[in-house]
Amino acid sequence: MSADGSMPRSSWMFPALAVLFFVATVMFGLSYRPDGPGLAFAVALLAILLGTVFAAVHHAEVIAERIGEPYGTLLLTLAVTVIEVALIATLMLGDTPNSALARDTVFAVVMIVCNGLVGVCILVGGLKFREQQFRVSGASLYLCVLIVLATITLILPNYTKATPGPLYSELQLAFVSVVTIVLYCVFLYTQTIRHRDYFIVGRANDDGPPALVSAGGLALSLVLLLVSLLAVVLLAKKFSLVIEAGAAAIGAPPAFAGVVVALLILLPESVAAISAARSDDLQKSINLALGSSLATIGLTVPAVAAATVFLHKSLVLGLGAQETVLLILTILVSMLTFGTGRTNVLFGLVHVLVFAVFVFLVFAP
Repeated sequence: MSADGSMPRSSWMFPALAVLFFVATVMFGLSYRPDGPGLAFAVALLAILLGTVFAAVHHAEVIAERIGEPYGTLLLTLAVTVIEVALIATLMLGDTPNSALARDTVFAVVMIVCNGLVGVCILVGGLKFREQQFRVSGASLYLCVLIVLATITLILPNYTKATPGPLYSELQLAFVSVVTIVLYCVFLYTQTIRHRDYFIVGRANDDGPPALVSAGGLALSLVLLLVSLLAVVLLAKKFSLVIEAGAAAIGAPPAFAGVVVALLILLPESVAAISAARSDDLQKSINLALGSSLATIGLTVPAVAAATVFLHKSLVLGLGAQETVLLILTILVSMLTFGTGRTNVLFGLVHVLVFAVFVFLVFAP
């Protein structure tokens, strides 16, 4: 909601357009075809899908402000997770099945967030304010949980003996899924209730008055949130065809699909994180950025794992040697960056360059 309580026009227009677009594809058999008006279809679909994702996040934030913590954070996380799982599952089970898509997407999220987004936020803030401050206690908790989740989901599968290759057995996958959910839920409790002050610069209760949302506005946001999530799920199949055709057209490797999905999901939070850094609120940028990576591993991996077990599909999780080196490098650099409570442009540039290396190696492995 805006300051005067009105709802942004885009927050209801895009969900409506998404529903109409899906109905039109069903009634008239519209789909992406390279031999037809493929480019126009792809551009329209991407614009509507992006707008609907932004609308879903907006309505989740409106509801979160009304219902308070920790339920507000849970709602925001679940909304983004539903979108992510829908896109990953659709692409994994598409015309060209990709059993490694979940791994590629999770790894891409970690690289984009911990290097690209964090680097840009620190760089932008450093150029404008010279130095910025954040809570080391909160950043340390983020990194502690992230290291454990990334290791057991992306590295450990390469070294288990129950199944050959970078795979977990069903029993191992179930156990790891439970561990990730438990760890993420405990972290969420720590962040929102037990040690909330670790994640706020200044006093923990210095947040200002909560935004007032009328009962009617709350109900409308709830309906539009459900419509937005449903529309994204329904359009995910169409979007998967566009990604597959685009990857084939430019000769991109399979990991390209994971990067595209990660970018689409992270775009709304990335805009908010960079805006916070420009407003000298680097702590909020860190909360949004590192929180996204934890939610991706802590909730998306178990959800996709459950879907693959139910559908009797394989789920490749273990990273290759090159990606493992990049992950370890990212963790080490992040520990140094977030170890002092103060940042400058050099820290930001280092993270941005590591992200550039990741992108380059996607296309030239």
